[in-house]
Amino acid sequence: MLETTEAPMTVTHLPQTTEPRNPGMPLDMERVMRSRANRSAIERRASSLPGRRSLKKDFQAAWLARAISCIDLTTLAGDDTPGRVARLCAKAKQPVREDLLEALGLEGLTTGAVCVYHDMIAPAVSALQGSGIPVAAVSTGFPAGLSPFPLRLAEIGESVKAGAREIDIVISRRRVLTGDWEGLYDEMRQFREACGEAHVKAILATGELGTLQNVARASMVCMMAGADFIKTSTGKESVNATLPVSLVMMRAIREYYEETGYRVGYKPAGGISKAKDAITYLALVKEELGDRWLRPDLFRFGASSLLGDIERQLEHHVTGAYSASWRHAIG
Repeated sequence: MLETTEAPMTVTHLPQTTEPRNPGMPLDMERVMRSRANRSAIERRASSLPGRRSLKKDFQAAWLARAISCIDLTTLAGDDTPGRVARLCAKAKQPVREDLLEALGLEGLTTGAVCVYHDMIAPAVSALQGSGIPVAAVSTGFPAGLSPFPLRLAEIGESVKAGAREIDIVISRRRVLTGDWEGLYDEMRQFREACGEAHVKAILATGELGTLQNVARASMVCMMAGADFIKTSTGKESVNATLPVSLVMMRAIREYYEETGYRVGYKPAGGISKAKDAITYLALVKEELGDRWLRPDLFRFGASSLLGDIERQLEHHVTGAYSASWRHAIG
């Protein structure tokens, strides 16, 4: 539980990777099949979280600032243009109005990354030059992941060549639904190798995996294959990030760390648009994984509209008045 007796957190402004990368391990089918999920217990635990926050005033502002530093500011629209991406990057570099940042003592605060389609990598890299903010690119036939496998590997290579430092790949859901864990492992391993030095986030598309047990097993297999992050959703499914799914994935991350000593990051994506929801997710991370995961090299929100609501809450904290949401446009 988050208590107001603890001091506000120091916000890390830029995502600095200090952890050794997860190298993966041989596929351990016995360990994979031990991954289970008690749905009723998980849902009961998750339902208790929103009502257990205890954050007010400066403490709440500090946690909201931390949430900003962990946002992958994203545009994945068919009508994206270099101009729209440049505006999004400007927002990433200064996510909150300058006067509010000065009042909060948070000058230099940025988002964790900017996430775009392949064709928008070059404009994003240009707009973010010198900022230290990485460009992430969705890849491997995003969002369905049904293009020919050699093309998916080639897409990763082209995005890395264009300057993406993070690659958000989508797994083949059918491999999970049919229990083809060896196939999922081999696919993920090749994705990791194709990324080279770029970090790879494995999107599980949890809303399409059928059961929480499948989520647990897919999480473990992707980590065994070398995923740097596991991510809930593409944001295009009918069901995206949820607290029960997040609990399952975080516990898989914790178990993997306890067994291997390697920390894997977590990214909930889709459907997180309110500041209060961001705090709930951060609370879950703190309780299940610990403070080390509350940094942008190990935790990201896949969101854009979330930033607008957080900025609105911070303005209220500083001025005592709420402004209209349209005053906090993203990009």
